[in-house]
Amino acid sequence: MSEPKADLPRRGVMLVLSSPSGAGKSTLSRAVLDTDDNIELSISATTRAKRMSEADGVHYHFMSQRQFEAMRDQGELLEWAEVHGNFYGTPRAPVEAALARGEDILFDIDWQGTLQLYESSREDVVSIFVLPPSGAELKVRLERRAEDDAETIAKRLSNAKTELTHWSEYDYVIVNDDLERALAGVRSILAAERLKRARSPGLSDFVDGLIADL
Repeated sequence: MSEPKADLPRRGVMLVLSSPSGAGKSTLSRAVLDTDDNIELSISATTRAKRMSEADGVHYHFMSQRQFEAMRDQGELLEWAEVHGNFYGTPRAPVEAALARGEDILFDIDWQGTLQLYESSREDVVSIFVLPPSGAELKVRLERRAEDDAETIAKRLSNAKTELTHWSEYDYVIVNDDLERALAGVRSILAAERLKRARSPGLSDFVDGLIADL
């Protein structure tokens, strides 16, 4: 007969995936969400125009710049940044509630947002920077996108040069030359981080109970 399983409370993980546009972080994010029941996507607020394939409240909370600035000024954002001429930010309340319930939150954000999360929530953050296998492959991936025009692609390639210089500020780095291998890396990191002693506030009492039972 199997022994009863210890049900220890755990604080959730803020898992950050960042990369230049086209390196594959969004594909990796979707794969993690599809295969793990205890992690959900942090839905960012943005002033960017909605693409035809996107839905409000599912991919982003689309809003005006005035609405965004009001949330920022009232302290309702964990982080915010200007990217490609638009504003992006993470609403604070749903993230903090999820972490307290022991649920993990996945962030698909850039380096600016990541550094702000470090300032406000460093102990909760686990960050991964996703690199493309080569500059040539990054260009090919961006050009395959039917939703972006030539001007947008050129801007993203220019910004990629800056974004790539921030790889060393992340806890982990994965080269996305093979999707399955990259996904396995992300899963391994998340599994290990969930087991960290600091994320189990009830562990001390549990061990004290074990000792008392001996």
